[in-house]
Formats: sequence, structure tokens, C-alpha cells
Amino acid sequence: MVKKVVENFKVEYLQVMDENGKVDKKLMPNLSAKQIKEMYELMILIRTFDDKAFSMQRQGRIGTYICYKGQEASQIGSTYALNDKDWMFPMYRNTAAYIARKHPMSMILQYWSGDERGLKSPDKLNNFPLSIGVGTQEPYAVGCAWASKLKKEKNVSFVYFGDGGTSKGDFHEALNFAGVFKVPCIFICENNQYAISVPIKRQTNSETIAQKALAYGIAGIQVDGNDIFAVYKAVKEAADNARKGKGATLIESVTYRLCDHSTSDDAKRYRSDKELKQWQKKDPVDRLEKYMKANKLLNDKYKDEVAKKAKEKVEKEVRIFENIKDPDPDDIFKFTFEEMTDELKEQNEEIK
Repeated sequence: MVKKVVENFKVEYLQVMDENGKVDKKLMPNLSAKQIKEMYELMILIRTFDDKAFSMQRQGRIGTYICYKGQEASQIGSTYALNDKDWMFPMYRNTAAYIARKHPMSMILQYWSGDERGLKSPDKLNNFPLSIGVGTQEPYAVGCAWASKLKKEKNVSFVYFGDGGTSKGDFHEALNFAGVFKVPCIFICENNQYAISVPIKRQTNSETIAQKALAYGIAGIQVDGNDIFAVYKAVKEAADNARKGKGATLIESVTYRLCDHSTSDDAKRYRSDKELKQWQKKDPVDRLEKYMKANKLLNDKYKDEVAKKAKEKVEKEVRIFENIKDPDPDDIFKFTFEEMTDELKEQNEEIK
């Protein structure tokens, strides 16, 4: 009998910029000052939007809302590394990625007010609707990536999910399929430490989520999800490899939500103030600002201008949202099938 022992299940961990804004120059991706400023401006815009949307929910102007404060670097760093023609499969906490992918903020508010029309992807943007079901979007992303491969396109599919999503069968089926067929798909796990109230230590016995890639024969890497440069670098390399026919990559973005799970949740019930304060020191926006100040890319005047413009953009989109006409109730019946059935026609007449 021959025993084969695999001694090391570890994967690479990537951090380019530490909590003090200092970077490892050997690892720093090739980004211009203009690009870094664009990333920063996007981060300020999406945090401004998040704060506004939360306030609107509390005021009863929209319905339940899923905040993403603390995960800005994970979503901006990843979307910035990809193209508009690439296919995005988001989960419910990816509003920031939507904004970065040029989806109108007014339409995002429209969706969170209960109007599904808000998730219609604008022309020339390949953004799939938000997935509320945990983990269900992962196989779709693989199928789309396989279609791109069969059509010999250079498009990449990228799919977001949380640490809780890795416990679903869909996750394992998707990774297995991606490995077997070597499809151009990037799996981005935003490990924010909690699946609602279930901590990561109760979610998996693996030391990392990234190492699960090894079982399916695809690349895997764990990154500091609050380091926008690390996220960008990992996703860019994964996309380049996918376009070259080298297959899929699983990226575990280690981050933290500085907010509640949703506007109907109270995170104080399951996590301590001490833990929250520790992660606040790792705030991705603060970290990037420290780097930019040290490299003379940020001063008080520029910072104030960016904040002002972000607020103006968000308020403009709020006004557009609040002037959108309500949907026609008949649409419920008209668009269930290509043609209305007799039963739907009767129901439509009855509701009138």
C-alpha cells in the first residue's frame, strides 16, 4: 500500500498596503495617480450613498436595505480591475459594485423601494440582478463563463458571495464545474466574518476559504479585503489568467461589515464592541487616505471637494428616484409569461 500525504493545504495571502497606508513597493500594482484618485472618489461616493440609503430607510422612503460599510475596498478594487463587458453576478450586499459598474443610483434606490425595474441592466453593461438567495448565483456565473469560452470570447464572469455562501451546495458544484471545464470565472468571497449572526469559525473548519480551491483544481488566494490595492491586484491577475485560458480563480477577500447585517438586524446581539473597534482601525477608506496623504495625492481641499461632489451626485439621484412613476399593476400579469394565460386574464380583470 502506498500512502500519498498532502502536507500543505495553505494558499497565498496578499497584502500590499498595511493599516497605516504603507505599501510594499514590490507588490504595488501598476496604477497611475489618476487611477488611484478615481478609486478614492468611487469609495467616497459609495459610502455617501450607503449613508443616505440607510437614512432613507429609517425615514420610510425605501424598504429594507442592505448596507456594505467597511467592504468598499473589496468591491471597488475588484470591479476596477474588470471590464464593462465582463459579466457580474452580485449578491445582495453588492450595491457598491453596482455603482462602480455604472448602474444608476436612482435605479438602485428604485429596487430597494420594492420596484424590480431598478435592476434592469443599462445597455452595454453586463450586470445581472442582485441575488437574494444565498449562493444561488454561483452556478449561473459558471454557466455564463462556459458560454463565453464556447463562443471564444474574452469576457470573464465574476461572482460575489459571502462566507455563508460557501456552505451551500451551489458553491461546491460551481467550483467543481469551473475546474473541470476550465472556464473564465472569478469567484470573489467577501468574508466579512459573519453569515448574518453565524461567525466564520462556525461556518467552516478550514483555516481559510481560499484553500477550498485546491480541491477543485483551480487557483486560490486570500487577500486583505480592506486593502484596495491587494484586491485590485488579485482580481486583475485572475482576470488576465482567465482571458488566457488558464481557468478560474477563487479569491477570499477578508473584510468586515462595519454595519448591521441589514436594516432589520442588530449586530450588537452577536458581536462585541471591542471587536467592532478593532476592525474600525482597518477601515478601507481611512487606509487609502493615509496612503494618498503620504504620497501627496490628497489634501484637505481635494478631500472636501470630493465629499461635496459625492453628496451632490447622490442627492441628484435621490430626486430622480422620487420622480419615477409607479409601475402599472397590470405588469404583474402581462409579464409572467410571453402571452397571458386565460387564468391570468381572469385574475387581471378581478383585481381591476
